[in-house]
Amino acid sequence: MRTYPSNSPQAAGRLLALTMIVDGNLAPSELDALDHSRILARVDLGEEAFRALLQDLCEDMLAGAANGEIQLAPAVLDSLLAEITDPSLRRRLLHAMWQIADADGWLADGEAVLLARAGVLWGAETGFSTRAPIDSGLQPSL
Repeated sequence: MRTYPSNSPQAAGRLLALTMIVDGNLAPSELDALDHSRILARVDLGEEAFRALLQDLCEDMLAGAANGEIQLAPAVLDSLLAEITDPSLRRRLLHAMWQIADADGWLADGEAVLLARAGVLWGAETGFSTRAPIDSGLQPSL
């Protein structure tokens, strides 16, 4: 798997691309969610550069396929997530990744693993767990 500089547009874009393909299906609704999030502009990545990153990611994943099956080892996933160290960028990316994963109305196992791992790794280091909760207007049921 290629490596990118920490907090670079390429490192951020690859995680967005991974969110789109980790379930084995690039849904048009996920592309729409990416557009609506405007995250590419926020990470300074053009659409053409994003498409190239998506292609590179697919090639890297296919190169690591074993017995016709594509899987990312936990250590590889952790290394991709570790390329993003800026807390603000992590929050923006995680929000956009959730929007993309939720766009097709189905949270696939691969998406759930990616999002959960990002939440664990990034939350522990950025204080997600110590931030005030977002007021959704909903009261917890007892």
